[in-house]
Amino acid sequence: MALVVATVIAAGLLGGLLVLAARLVRAELARLRSDSGNQLSERNADVDRRLHAIVETMDRRLGELDTKVDRRLENASRTTTQIHERLGKVDEATAQMLERAKDLARLEQALRPPKARGGFGELLLGNLLRDRLPADAYELQHTFDGGERVDAVIKVERLIPVDAKFPLDNFHRFAEADSDEERTLFEKAFARDLKGHVDAIAQKYIRPAEGTYDFALMYLPAESVYYELVCGRTGSMLGYAHDKRVFPVSPTTLTAQLQVIALGLKGLQIEQHAHEVMAYCAALQKDFTRFKEDFDLVGTHLGRAQSKYAEADKRLDRFEGKLERAADSDELEGEPVALELPRALDAA
Repeated sequence: MALVVATVIAAGLLGGLLVLAARLVRAELARLRSDSGNQLSERNADVDRRLHAIVETMDRRLGELDTKVDRRLENASRTTTQIHERLGKVDEATAQMLERAKDLARLEQALRPPKARGGFGELLLGNLLRDRLPADAYELQHTFDGGERVDAVIKVERLIPVDAKFPLDNFHRFAEADSDEERTLFEKAFARDLKGHVDAIAQKYIRPAEGTYDFALMYLPAESVYYELVCGRTGSMLGYAHDKRVFPVSPTTLTAQLQVIALGLKGLQIEQHAHEVMAYCAALQKDFTRFKEDFDLVGTHLGRAQSKYAEADKRLDRFEGKLERAADSDELEGEPVALELPRALDAA
């Protein structure tokens, strides 16, 4: 029984302890729940504030980003418009280039006959001389006594013959050759063409007896042909031309030479004007000498006239005095008086 009572008492104590522990746990849980709620509220408020600040910052940055994007889009649109305009201009330029290419193709086709090339070379030569020299400093199609006619002559102190040559056929074959054998073959043909032109110019147009210098110019309208003659494999032909006193020139080199000639002509013109001025000054000096002599003679006459005038003035004074004395004298009454007039008045 004691054991049962003790057990019951122990069970009661244990139940009381359990009830007390449960109450304590409930109170602690309530306190913890309250503290957790307050902390969560504070944390939620802090989180809300932070989220609000983050949202405001994001809105501001998104607004700035929208502005930048709009500006970039506007710049991109403007750039795109400019690109389209420039592409349009490029298309126009391309179309013009294609037209020019067609014109060049037609010109090349028209220049295939040697006679047409010769006429075109003469036209280019005439335009170049017309642009660089005075009208009286050159002559086109000058004819010599033997009937030979050169394309142009430049008039300095003597005549400089200039003949246009356009050896293009074998040059094109030489430039477009596929093999070394063909290139060598057409190179020799091109050299023969040049040699024939050099010989013809040297024989026909270098005529010192008819007022030309002892050299002539061979005008090559194509720079590529001139370059091949001077720097290519046919460079030996340049020495041959110089030995014949024939100097090849291209549009560029002839322009430079014409500029020098134009300056020389201006110098000669200035020298001629200087001689004319000196002759005019000499004539003025002679006229001045004659004028000085006449002026000195007039001065001599004026000096003599002044001396005579002074003498006549003195005689007039004396005559006037005599008249006054004669008028005042009582001896003159009723009697004629003979007075001596001054010789100057007698002469008058």
